[in-house]
Amino acid sequence: MRLITLSLMLAAGPAMAASGPFVSLSNTNFIVLIAFLVFVGILLYAKVPAMLTGLLDKRAQTIRAELDEAKALREEAQSILAQYERKQKDVHAQADRIVTAARDEAMAAAAQARVELSQTIARRMAAAEEQIKAAEIAAVREVRDRAIAVAVAAAGDVLARQMTPEGAAAMNDTAIGQVEARLH
Repeated sequence: MRLITLSLMLAAGPAMAASGPFVSLSNTNFIVLIAFLVFVGILLYAKVPAMLTGLLDKRAQTIRAELDEAKALREEAQSILAQYERKQKDVHAQADRIVTAARDEAMAAAAQARVELSQTIARRMAAAEEQIKAAEIAAVREVRDRAIAVAVAAAGDVLARQMTPEGAAAMNDTAIGQVEARLH
């Protein structure tokens, strides 16, 4: 009660004195003060400040829980991101290894192909040289055989012109004798 009297005295200052006595039902400022004090009293009796504080505390707890959940989600996202970054690095490293291995295999295959090609070329060259040698031998043999045939034909012509019937009979006898000697 003392508090109310003190607050009324403080509120009744020189500015309020112009509208008449402050503690009067005809003074609107006094009525508003009384209504305000009754309103504050009702709010205090109904424990509205405690409810507001409870609601604010509940809202603060909700916000704190949401922040904790957001923090947990952020940490989980960061761990997933780190995991994917590790996987990406592993995949890049594996891709680099695959590319390097493929390049090495391709180079080895190319080198092997070069070796095989040079071996094939060498074999074909050797076969061609053998065919050339065989063709040369066959050509020489054919020329020799033809030369022999020509020489025999020329010798036969020469002998036929120079030969007498007695000489021919003697040559036949000599040839038959040589054949008999060789066969026995």
